Amino acid sequence: MSLDQATLIFEGRTHAPEAFSALWRRNAAALQAQSVGDGDVVALLMRNSVEAIAAMVAVRHLGAIWCPINWHLKTDEVAYVLAASGARVLLVDAPLLAALPGLDTAGARPFTVRGEVPGVSAWAPLRDDAAPLTAPPAPPRGAMFFTSGTTGRPKGIVRQPMTADQAVRQAEMRRLAYGTAPDMRALLCAPWYHSAPCNYALGIVQEGGTLVVEDRFDAERTLALIEQQRLTHAYLVPTMYVRLLALPAEVRTRYDLSSMRFVSSTGSPCPPEVKRRMIEWWGPVIHECYGASELGYMTLLTSEQALRKPGSAGMPLPDVTLKILDDEGRELPRGTPGLIWIDQPATPDFSYAGNAQARAAMARGDLKTMGDVGYLDDDGFLFIVDRAADMVISGGVNIYPVEVELLLQTLPGVADCAVFGIPDDEFGEALAAAVQPAPDADLSPDAIRAWLHDRIAGYKVPRVVTLHDALPREDTGKIFKRRLREPYWTGRSRRV
Repeated sequence: MSLDQATLIFEGRTHAPEAFSALWRRNAAALQAQSVGDGDVVALLMRNSVEAIAAMVAVRHLGAIWCPINWHLKTDEVAYVLAASGARVLLVDAPLLAALPGLDTAGARPFTVRGEVPGVSAWAPLRDDAAPLTAPPAPPRGAMFFTSGTTGRPKGIVRQPMTADQAVRQAEMRRLAYGTAPDMRALLCAPWYHSAPCNYALGIVQEGGTLVVEDRFDAERTLALIEQQRLTHAYLVPTMYVRLLALPAEVRTRYDLSSMRFVSSTGSPCPPEVKRRMIEWWGPVIHECYGASELGYMTLLTSEQALRKPGSAGMPLPDVTLKILDDEGRELPRGTPGLIWIDQPATPDFSYAGNAQARAAMARGDLKTMGDVGYLDDDGFLFIVDRAADMVISGGVNIYPVEVELLLQTLPGVADCAVFGIPDDEFGEALAAAVQPAPDADLSPDAIRAWLHDRIAGYKVPRVVTLHDALPREDTGKIFKRRLREPYWTGRSRRV
């Protein structure tokens, strides 16, 4: 199988196919010894590493579900994910666990990876003492990513087992979205706990390619790796493009990038000017997909199409049904914005753990919507103009304002608040909070941000906090977020 032909490179060390195959198969055997099997959940709180990719492959081989956890989360946030996922086992990098004092792992038995923590069993001895598992793979179930919306706490995506037909369709989708090929030499420097980088890494090893894994993104190092490793593929997000383009001209021209054949970009819209400059520099290798953790990839935009249709999210992938509907479910004419509804048959159906109501609310027959608003032009290209939900995408990371709002409302002295997205030249969007203090409350923007920093991941803390005597409201009493957002977006060519 191709998984036994993959090569991984991390921190200067090459894990040849035989070594990587033995690593993930020993992981599978050790997990099986912990009674992990079909449909069970294994939580993975691990930074980018060969160990993380091997653990993911092992869990998948057993027909179990891997639950990647964002390593920026604080103790209470991680505890919530562990409890909501129902994980049986937690594999966690020792430094990350040490930074989560008092963590309640619920029913998940913790094991440390890449280091030790007193009182917690180390995973390496169990894994290394296990004979590589040779049993055939169980039907794969995919990952449980935690996502959210306008209803508060994150929801775990529970995927149905993949059918044989869907496996074939997925392989074709990877070929189109990632440019997969057995001889590919690919770079992953985005956090693997996000759905797109996670699926990218899995797609490369499934193809039996070579995957260079970086712990974090560094613009000049990325250029150096392309030259040194003769890389052909990469997963990058628009924020990375901005940082690459910000390098001095003498640095950008110092490296040979001629080996690059295919760059995959997802997560957040790429400003047309940024994409144009990247194509001028790297050539017509930049590809952008519009997708969602729940639904998979839906559209694809090539470099040629991006230059011809600036600002577009692309055309539907093969077999994808994409419709623009009004509130009554009627299909809208070309050029008229409405809710985007999708059917992606390559992606197995899903439910939200413990939240059937939220899953039902996004469906209309076989079609599903993530609440994004867009239109199709006369040539069938999708343009996204807004998000009906309040989700903010900053640097490719989904941030759900309602989660921050619910926390802010517990801060003494806060009468009400609204959190929303504002433009950011590097990250696409940043978070802003408008706070209405209670009478006689002594609050300052810096104090509010510091209070939040102690309680939630840093990327969720609003970059801008403003104080208001009263927040604008609709006739229903609901805060009029659009009025709060408008001043920040005036004069911008896009609103997401």
